[in-house]
Amino acid sequence: MQKLFDKYDLTEVTVSDRGLGRYINLDPLSIPHIGAKHANRWFGKAKVNIVERLINGMMRTEHATGDKARTYNIVKNAFSAIEKKTKKNPVQTFVNALQNAAPREEITRLQYGGISVPKAVDIAPLRRLDIALRNICLGAIKVSHKNKKRIENCLADEIINAAKGDPNSFSVSKKDEIERVASSAR
Repeated sequence: MQKLFDKYDLTEVTVSDRGLGRYINLDPLSIPHIGAKHANRWFGKAKVNIVERLINGMMRTEHATGDKARTYNIVKNAFSAIEKKTKKNPVQTFVNALQNAAPREEITRLQYGGISVPKAVDIAPLRRLDIALRNICLGAIKVSHKNKKRIENCLADEIINAAKGDPNSFSVSKKDEIERVASSAR
């Protein structure tokens, strides 16, 4: 049986949100790097392991743009920090963070004549997951900017706070903001 980073068992991780369950890929593998095997295919992102999607999301800005080996080590160290702090499987903590950071509705603009009117709409599960991943990565990068804390610790703190549903987490606060704007547009 393969374990993620040769430490964490992915078979014991459960997804309680049935909408996101289809798109959170938890296939057992030791190194989350498949080399864009599912790129340019419809719903190809759903076939990529969720930890690899986190690694790809962390390659977003100046910390490690395009340097997958560096972001691999960042995520690996962040998961070991999560395990030390929570004494739980960090992949389960990460999945819980995704479920808490995924917004359920957002707004779109409808045009009636020359007037643009905001309208609340439900979000597709794959988009919910994409928004949650993006906000977790951006929150960790934003906190680590001009900070003495390492990016690994910032990512670990962001994931732990999002898993708890803490409003101080960047991703949970963005989710609340999106849902608040959508509820006012109803």
